[in-house]
Amino acid sequence: MRPATIGYSPADLRGFREVQQLSYACAESVAARLEPGVTEREAARMQREWLRERGVRDWFHLPFAWFGDRTAFTGFKIPLQFFPTNRALEPGMPFILDMAPIHNGYTSDIGYSGCLGLNPVHERLMTDLREHRELILREVRERRPLREIYEDVERLMAGQGYVNRHRAYPFGVIAHKIDRVKERRWSPTVFGFGTNALRGLAKDALHGHRDGWSPLWSPYRFSDHPPRPGLWAVEPHLGFRGTGAKFEEILVVTDSRDPGESAFWLDDDLPHVRRRREEATTV
Repeated sequence: MRPATIGYSPADLRGFREVQQLSYACAESVAARLEPGVTEREAARMQREWLRERGVRDWFHLPFAWFGDRTAFTGFKIPLQFFPTNRALEPGMPFILDMAPIHNGYTSDIGYSGCLGLNPVHERLMTDLREHRELILREVRERRPLREIYEDVERLMAGQGYVNRHRAYPFGVIAHKIDRVKERRWSPTVFGFGTNALRGLAKDALHGHRDGWSPLWSPYRFSDHPPRPGLWAVEPHLGFRGTGAKFEEILVVTDSRDPGESAFWLDDDLPHVRRRREEATTV
């Protein structure tokens, strides 16, 4: 059997893994510093400063922070509502930190859910996200069309009693492809998104349209195709009565016919994965 191919070398995968680990380290560091009165804008700035101190100079998108019912995108109608606000954190309030730095040419896009103190609803959401991580990997390995997997994730959410909040993202995406980005001395952003990374995504979209696939994983017909080999930033997002929670991490898809090699999560040493192992050990 020929080796599985994804277009990246083992060294490349290490590069993507390292920047994803860097992103989660940033999220955990900033989360530990959050306290009542800190605003979304301040939390987003804390993420930017932490990453810049460690050499990040380019972004797929600048950091976001959402507090309280904004974690469930309550009332979101236009893209500008995603940007950080002066909403202040309060005890018992859920929060999400979301960042997509590029470091040494490798892209990451992560989402970290937490809570300032005890919130039983948030705890339940985080526990139930485990099933979504398992379902997505299983059905990608089965080479189900992305659109069908999306619908299965949505059905699972409904069965758990939740609302699909990634429907609120542009194009309703649950995931998008990421790639290496050529390092440049000047890395501008437009509306919070890095122009270098967006250029690569647009190029993928053009090629994909010609060949019958899309770099956006959505509920629409343009995602009605099997998983494309490459790296995907996947983010199922649950909502329940003003509380939202999600994870976002890199899924590696190959062209292997061996189910065990056809898809795998890039890294199983992430905060939400460690949480699940701890829960299982406790039970």
